[in-house]
Amino acid sequence: MRGRCLCGSVTFDVDLPVLSTVNCHCESCRRQCSAPMTTYFGVEDGQWRWTGEQPKLFCSSVDVERTFCGNCGSPMSFRSQTMSGTMHFYVAALEDPEAFAPTLHVAHEEKLCWLNSDDGLPKRTGPEYL
Repeated sequence: MRGRCLCGSVTFDVDLPVLSTVNCHCESCRRQCSAPMTTYFGVEDGQWRWTGEQPKLFCSSVDVERTFCGNCGSPMSFRSQTMSGTMHFYVAALEDPEAFAPTLHVAHEEKLCWLNSDDGLPKRTGPEYL
């Protein structure tokens, strides 16, 4: 699977299988993506690689690193020390974002009140799901 930022400068390849695909409602993910929620998938280190320009890195909290394109600003990934060994990429950055449907809502306690999440998927509190 391949992905890229809006301008195409930052690109990545991912080897299957993915660990999971989830909708995240946490404030940090919402703010990074300027969206009411985000959908990401996790892959183990060694199953992914940057293939274009290296993204910029931002430490959004003590144990979370987020990447984004330094040219267009597109969010690309995040990594949490609590889920070390795993990189999480945003599904919307994939060339084929329909390839990975979410199976779970995480940080559901932070969901915006007007967002309808009655899709039948399980809901968990907090960001950890693995």
